[in-house]
Amino acid sequence: MTTTATTSYEPLTETTAVSLARDLQFFKEGALLQCHEIGDGNLNLVFHIRDENKTGIIIKQALPYAKVVGESWPLTLHRATIEGNYLKNAAALVPNLVPKVYYTNETLAITIMEDLSHLEIVRNGFNHGKDYPLLSKHIGEYLAKTLFYTSDFGLNQQEKKKLHQKFTNPELCKITEDLVFTDPFFDSETNNFEPELLEEVESLWNDEQLKLEVAKLKYKFLTDGEALLHGDLHTGSIFANEIDTKVIDPEFAYFGPIGFDVGQFFANILLQAITREEEKRSVIISHLHQVWESFTTTFSDLWKTASVEKFTTTPGYLDYVLKKVFAESIGFAGCEVIRRTIGLAHVADLDTIQPYAKRIITKQKALKLGKLLIWEAESFKNTKEIELLLEKVIKENF
Repeated sequence: MTTTATTSYEPLTETTAVSLARDLQFFKEGALLQCHEIGDGNLNLVFHIRDENKTGIIIKQALPYAKVVGESWPLTLHRATIEGNYLKNAAALVPNLVPKVYYTNETLAITIMEDLSHLEIVRNGFNHGKDYPLLSKHIGEYLAKTLFYTSDFGLNQQEKKKLHQKFTNPELCKITEDLVFTDPFFDSETNNFEPELLEEVESLWNDEQLKLEVAKLKYKFLTDGEALLHGDLHTGSIFANEIDTKVIDPEFAYFGPIGFDVGQFFANILLQAITREEEKRSVIISHLHQVWESFTTTFSDLWKTASVEKFTTTPGYLDYVLKKVFAESIGFAGCEVIRRTIGLAHVADLDTIQPYAKRIITKQKALKLGKLLIWEAESFKNTKEIELLLEKVIKENF
C-alpha cells in the first residue's frame, strides 16, 4: 500500500475521498467506485465507498469544529488519533465487537475502517420497533473486558500509566464536563428545550440537593482515572443486527470512572423504554438487566482468572467494586437522561415522538426519572429496582 500524496489537512469531499481510497490502493485499479457522505453526527465527516462488487470501506475524518454548532466552536483534530488508538487497543480485547481499522493518518485526521453497512445503528432500529437479542450480552462483555483490562485490576500499574498518557483528551472531556454535568443544571446558553418544559427545568436548576449530587458525579468524572473509557457509549454509537454488534465512535476515549460507560448505556436504554407503550417496553428494558448481568459475570470471571492485583483475592473486595460501579452508573445515567432531554444534543427517541403534546409529557417524565436516578443512586440494589422506578414514573400524571 502506498502513502497518500496529501500531506496537509483539508476536509474531504466525496471526490477527494475516492481519490484517497485509490491512492491507498484499497480497491483494484480501474474499479468503479461509489461514494456517499453518510455522517449524521455532530463532529465528523463519514464517507462510505464501495466498488461494483459491493466491497466497501468507511473513511471517517474529524472536522476542526463541531458540526452541530459550526466553525465558532473549534475542536482538536487529535481526537481522530485518539479514536484510532482506542479501536486498535480494543481490537486486542474484543475483536468481534469493534470495527477493523485498516489505516490511520494523524495529519489528515482520518481513520479508515471496516464497512459496517450490513448492520444498522441501534438507535434507529429501536425507534422503528426492532430488537437485537444479543446486543446487551455483547455490550456487557465489551464493557467488562475493555474496562477490566485497562484498569489496575487487569493491567500492570506501570503499563496503565503509559497507556493513560496516550489517551489524554482534554478538549473532548471538556465537552462532556460541560454538556453532561454542568450546562443542563444551570441556565446556560447551550441548553435546548421546548417552552412547555420551562417550569420543570427551572425547578431542576433551583434544586440545590440535586446539584450537590451532580457535583459529586462530575468530580468523579474529573478525577477517577479507573480505566480507559469509550466516553460516549450510546445507542447511536453501536451498530448491530440479530447476531453481530460493533461499537464505534470512541473519539471521547479517556481514563475515567468505570461506571460512566455503563451508565451511558443504561441511560440510552431507559430513554428508549420511556417512549414505548407498555406491551412493547419489556423487550427493551430486558437489555438493562442483561447488560448488567453480562458485565458482572464477565468482570467477575476476569477478576478471578486474570487479575494482576494481589488484593483481588481479598474476600469482599469484588463485591465492593461492583457495588461502587453500579451506584455510580445509575447516577451517571441520570445525568445523561437529563442532558439528552434539555441539553444541546438530543436523541431521536424523544424528539420524534408524535403528537407534540405526548412528546412534552414524555420529556417531563424523562426529567423526573433522571432526577430520581441521581437522588437515589446509592439505594438501588439491582436493575429490577430501576425498572420499577421507571414504571412508577411512567404511570404518574403530568
